[in-house]
Amino acid sequence: MKIAVIGAGAMGSLFGALLAEAGQEVTLLDIRQDHVDAVNAEGLVVEKEGTRRQIRIRATQDANSVGPTDLCIVFVKSTQTAEAARTVARLAGPSAPVLTLQNGMGNAEALAEALDPIRIIAGTTSHGATFLGPGAIRHAGSGDTVIGPWYEEGTAGAEAVAEAFDKAGIATRVVAEVRSVMWAKLFINVGINAITALTGIKNGQLLDLEQTRRLSRDAVEEAMAVAEARGIAIEGDPVEKVFQVAQATGTNRSSMGQDVDSRRMTEIGAINGFIVREAQKVRVPAPVNQTLSALVETLQAHY
Repeated sequence: MKIAVIGAGAMGSLFGALLAEAGQEVTLLDIRQDHVDAVNAEGLVVEKEGTRRQIRIRATQDANSVGPTDLCIVFVKSTQTAEAARTVARLAGPSAPVLTLQNGMGNAEALAEALDPIRIIAGTTSHGATFLGPGAIRHAGSGDTVIGPWYEEGTAGAEAVAEAFDKAGIATRVVAEVRSVMWAKLFINVGINAITALTGIKNGQLLDLEQTRRLSRDAVEEAMAVAEARGIAIEGDPVEKVFQVAQATGTNRSSMGQDVDSRRMTEIGAINGFIVREAQKVRVPAPVNQTLSALVETLQAHY
């Protein structure tokens, strides 16, 4: 299978490397010249639990050099999805599925606006990765990957992607209703990312004080109210799940926290900001998410 990964940050590089190691023909497409040059010169270095291996994989900045692909995987920041969709339109073969495993919400919709929506597959992954520098990442943790067709007609494409992922050691299951899965992941991001980004704390430190736990709980409960108003099925206790994830990833900085640390634009608009916009549509109050969004937006505007 010929695969293009659009956005070769930590997660895009990880998935591309695992697929290439399994024998797929993979190209990483990224805007950073130093990363592209390092990968092409020495391969991609993947560190995991004290081990270090170099995986040969092609990288480029030139989308025109990739040619028609059998699968496009989008890993860019949510702020870059619209531009990535235009790139995918040039790369993807006539029936090639397009998978988004990006953080936040609104990415599948943006891709569906620019492409045949039946080809869109969305999902979430529990794998974690950290970008160490040009040509190097750390595989910080493994977990399930859950994907599903954005529209029912795309089920066959989702099954083909899952098969390729499974062969690469990326345990993947296909679900019929992927939107509920994505909302479940959104609840976690809503409860952790902005708070850790604003305070500089690690994920586990969110649990140390009752007032911090309460802030997280309030943000998640607002998001749950929005989901319920939209008819999204909610499984289990999302607040408890947020606290479990914070504890399990206790020594990690959230992705938004890492963005702030590196003075990069965050994905606040696709996480807490998404909740604010959806809350307005369904006339549900979301003052905590509105405040968190405003604070992160203010912070990143004054780097």
